[in-house]
Amino acid sequence: MKLRSIYIAFIVGVGSALLSSCSAGGNDTGYEYAPNMYHSFAYEPLTQQEDEPNKINPNGMNMREPVKGTVARGQMDFANYSFTVSNESYESASSLKNPLASTPQSIAEGQTLYNINCTPCHGDNGKGDGTIVADGKFPPPPSYDSDRIKTTPDGKMFYSIRYGKNLMGAYGTVLTPKQIWTVIHYIRTVSGPFNGSAASNTPTASK
Repeated sequence: MKLRSIYIAFIVGVGSALLSSCSAGGNDTGYEYAPNMYHSFAYEPLTQQEDEPNKINPNGMNMREPVKGTVARGQMDFANYSFTVSNESYESASSLKNPLASTPQSIAEGQTLYNINCTPCHGDNGKGDGTIVADGKFPPPPSYDSDRIKTTPDGKMFYSIRYGKNLMGAYGTVLTPKQIWTVIHYIRTVSGPFNGSAASNTPTASK
């Protein structure tokens, strides 16, 4: 009889503990048992919690900033693509040449990145008919088969994608320089190769 009472008390105690841990809501997750299995004591490099600053790194950061002047592995060929955001920099970007060979692989990579990042405005086929434009909230960007795009040098395209231009936002924090060049390769498969001679035949707005 005594053993039975102990057994019943044990079951009731365990059941009560389990039920009390289920009363979660809002910012309260309830009681947690063996929390080490859920919350790592290691610092997570890609997260930063204000109430748990890193006691070792400067400014309480989890991820260390790279040493000034260093270049990430595999990015040496793209280390010098740095401009100030200005009309002068946009014009000087004309001299930039695409350092990547136009291959089926680079074009396919560019198309994948284009589909992810560019279609909301430029549309699936570069006609300037993306979903944002279809809603009527923004004017359409120029179609890729227009003379305006055909006469835009690759370097200016690179600048516009990396730093933004007019209504277009900057994608320099989203795409690496290499990825931007692959996107340009894909755009050229839609627009055709750069045709500087057509610029003289393209009407310009009077100043």
